[in-house]
Amino acid sequence: MAIVTIPDENRTLTDAGEITEYLGGLGIDYERWEPSHEIAPNAPPEEILSAYADEIEKLKAGGGYVTADVIDVNSQTEGLEAMLAKFNREHWHDEDEVRFIIHGRGLFHIRSREGAVAAIEVEAGDLIRVPRGTWHWFNLCSDREIRAIRLFQDPAGWAPVYTESGVDGSYQPVCMGPNYFPPPPSTN
Repeated sequence: MAIVTIPDENRTLTDAGEITEYLGGLGIDYERWEPSHEIAPNAPPEEILSAYADEIEKLKAGGGYVTADVIDVNSQTEGLEAMLAKFNREHWHDEDEVRFIIHGRGLFHIRSREGAVAAIEVEAGDLIRVPRGTWHWFNLCSDREIRAIRLFQDPAGWAPVYTESGVDGSYQPVCMGPNYFPPPPSTN
């Protein structure tokens, strides 16, 4: 399940309901899909798309998406640093960014127009939709691997439009990980 950190509020959310509500307030759609498909971690993209065909069709119908693919990134991916350099700077897109995580973890930073930043760590089973025009950036976690279904409204895909704000340089790409347990609530 996703972990949401709001650094300016010194707050971390790990409850699915709280995460969905908080992200909804930012315009971000978040869902948790419990694994219902038996897919090997190294399954070919066609098998993944076939296994999730019903879910993909529902997303397409609801969001005007016309195509889906599978992105598979790991530390051995050729040109990984150049690829990451395109997305770890604050930017926005002319269309939604939709990801359903199959394997691995990644970190979306979202910045509201008021300047507040939220870090959303996603893992297998998380579906996130970052609406067009949303300022954000993306990093891999330290294991440097992620596999996800991507959906697009334009078959050509999208390109980042950089804000050039430099705010992304103030936030470290630190993932909490699957074994993260938030501190107990204060009793004061």
